[in-house]
Amino acid sequence: MEKKTPLYETHQKYGGRIVPFGGYLLPVQYETGVIAEHMAVRGACGLFDVSHMGEITCAGPDARKLLNHVLTNDFTNMVDGQARYSVMCYEDGGCVDDLIVYKVRENSYFIVVNAANKDKDFAWMKEHEQGDAVFTDISDTVGQIALQGPKAQEILGRLLPAENFPEKYYSANFDAEIGGMKCVISKTGYTGSGGYELYMAADQAPAMWELLMEAGKADGLIPCGLGARDTLRLEAGMPLYGHEMDETVTPLETGLNFAVKLKKEEFIGKEALMSREIKRTRVGLKVVGRGIVREHMTVSMDGEQVGMTTSGTHAPYLGYPIAMALVSRNAAEIGTRLSVDVRGRQVETEVVPLPFYSKTRK
Repeated sequence: MEKKTPLYETHQKYGGRIVPFGGYLLPVQYETGVIAEHMAVRGACGLFDVSHMGEITCAGPDARKLLNHVLTNDFTNMVDGQARYSVMCYEDGGCVDDLIVYKVRENSYFIVVNAANKDKDFAWMKEHEQGDAVFTDISDTVGQIALQGPKAQEILGRLLPAENFPEKYYSANFDAEIGGMKCVISKTGYTGSGGYELYMAADQAPAMWELLMEAGKADGLIPCGLGARDTLRLEAGMPLYGHEMDETVTPLETGLNFAVKLKKEEFIGKEALMSREIKRTRVGLKVVGRGIVREHMTVSMDGEQVGMTTSGTHAPYLGYPIAMALVSRNAAEIGTRLSVDVRGRQVETEVVPLPFYSKTRK
């Protein structure tokens, strides 16, 4: 049976259409619809319930060493409040999950993992604990709300003094307070439009949601569901576990080289990643023919299969259909024309740079 997030009743109040996702009941959209929600985040601001995500702490004198063993990135030079994206690999180089690690303070870290993978991730972490450090699953005690879009800072500024904002992208303030509620303010997001993610005690999430909605009323802030979250991340070229990566795909194949530090002394999966030949890579596809490309569709070049799509949709902001795919490296050059089998019909696409959308690029 699916769980309810602390905001379940709030979604009902705001007219959210509830669906099962990642073991939780969440709104796929509100009465405004996916396109309106998507465009609000690109032009103004949207509010998302992401309380289904998993939160795990890593603490102890050997916490940094343990993270460096279990994860692909290097956490040696992090400062307090800094966040770092990483992948967690199996011994063969396949992905257990992708996640974000925050350094709270010395010997104390806060980790955010994907909802559907939380139990699997935590079991893997516990299995590989070593030294004087411990992983603890605190997911049920935490609510998470994402305020995303170009108006996010202005809206949050009505509730939070300027000096309490995290200054840099991928950093957080672990000692913030809004409306008398202690919270973490993180300058991160999964939309490509900038903004913040807020963590608070689970039972305070509804009150925090209402405060944010009221503060953003003048700027057109609206609640947004899973549908817009997915179209936004796809336009922004952001990979999603279970689509662009899984246990059969390595982080190097899906273009996450920046988060894999092969010069690090050791980590689970390093030997496999160093020895495996990279035969495929993730690409962006712009549909130039007629049709919408979805996931798990065959990609061909000159009549020969070269890969499979991993995600695809019509991009509301861009105004045309897009997709991501894992294809042979010889088919990955920008400008290459590839065809996708859409229910027995070949739809022409063109390999384009990722991300499809960037708020810093016209």
